Amino acid sequence: MSKSQNIIDLENKRIGPLLAKLSIPTTIGMLANSLYNIVDTIFIGKGVGTLAIAGIGIVFPVQMIIMALAQLIGLGSASMISRNLGKKDYDRAGLVAGNSFIAITLLGITVSAVVFIFMNPILKLFGATESILPFARDYLFIIAFGFVFFPFMVSTNNLIRAEGNAKTSMIILLLATVSNIILDPIFIFVFKLGIKGAAYATIIAQFAGFTYTILFFLRRKSVIPIKAHHFKLKFPVIKEMTSLGLASFIKQVSSSFLIIMVNNSLRVYGGEIAIAAYSVVNRIIMFVTMPLFGIVSGVQPMIGYNYGAMNMSRVKESLKISILSTTVIGLFFSILFLVFPTPLIRLFSNDPELISSGVFPLRMIILLFTLIGFQIIGAGFFQSIGKAIPSIILSLTRQVFYLLPLILLLPMLWGINGIWIAFPIADLLAIITTGIFLYRELKKINKLELAYPQS
Repeated sequence: MSKSQNIIDLENKRIGPLLAKLSIPTTIGMLANSLYNIVDTIFIGKGVGTLAIAGIGIVFPVQMIIMALAQLIGLGSASMISRNLGKKDYDRAGLVAGNSFIAITLLGITVSAVVFIFMNPILKLFGATESILPFARDYLFIIAFGFVFFPFMVSTNNLIRAEGNAKTSMIILLLATVSNIILDPIFIFVFKLGIKGAAYATIIAQFAGFTYTILFFLRRKSVIPIKAHHFKLKFPVIKEMTSLGLASFIKQVSSSFLIIMVNNSLRVYGGEIAIAAYSVVNRIIMFVTMPLFGIVSGVQPMIGYNYGAMNMSRVKESLKISILSTTVIGLFFSILFLVFPTPLIRLFSNDPELISSGVFPLRMIILLFTLIGFQIIGAGFFQSIGKAIPSIILSLTRQVFYLLPLILLLPMLWGINGIWIAFPIADLLAIITTGIFLYRELKKINKLELAYPQS
């Protein structure tokens, strides 16, 4: 499909088919990206053992912080690019892209250096016991080299989606994931490198995706006209970019902090088996959440472009169909996990104690999954229309305002079960909060629709 056709689709194509066109490849790509952690955990669980699963569970918050930085730059710049394309301001879109390339590269190098210098203190702070620490360190030491180029791939993937090119975005993520799936068993079982083998497979796969991303822009396949003068850092551009990406950054960092808090609570109330069980459950939940984020990523350029073009009827229709889609997906996975939790956990480990320890938390965390897409769409909606503050607040509601206090309080009443019961309570409160914010914003959008009836 031509570059101009992607823009025409954002303006005129029917919302349902357009959302499918943008969301399905994006969802496949995001599921593929999430498979990094799924595949690593399965092979590590079967080939190394329970303590190794716990080890990568301790490292996971570090990876989430890297992802948060990528989203800080990537989603913020994607929102700006979508709106500038809607306004036909292609030079501004190129400037945003160039600044995002520089910013994420510098951030990746900085974080990689910090991790190497403070590795042991970080892992202990994140909940590693003396038994878990060697596994966590072996894994993190290797994947930290990838922090130089992996954030660039993730961040820039958002820019590619922002121009309506979901297919290329999907190809990049699939390339990285398929490479990882092929290399994991080779390094773990054939070369007998254990948890180090999983780490080597991961960074090689990430570099493959990074290389494809670079080639996409060097071959001028993008609708965004990036030129040499666009690679000069402009503080106003970086400021707007980071303010718009701040909501996703805070959400990712708060998710990372949440995992750290849960791991440390489990160290007190449950021990190493409980940490390993949560590592498995967390990967399952994050994997099935990807379709919801795929729909958000698909609908964001639609909302951002049409909001910039003052076509409010398409903005509202995009919001409605995306909420309906996430609700249907959420209902499917809720039923599946509530009915069949044990077989899913058994995919990752043959340890009967780990399997039995994971059933109740999986059921609790999935309990209100039917409606959680509504909350995710709500935060993404405000980001798409350039309203950073509401997006930040909604991104904080579940993780920070509700879930963290509940995780600190409820275990004092009900022990380890209190940790898991906190999840559905926080979900319900976050859903209600999102509904209030969206109701108020839609009243404003209705007024804009009346003011621009021909848009």
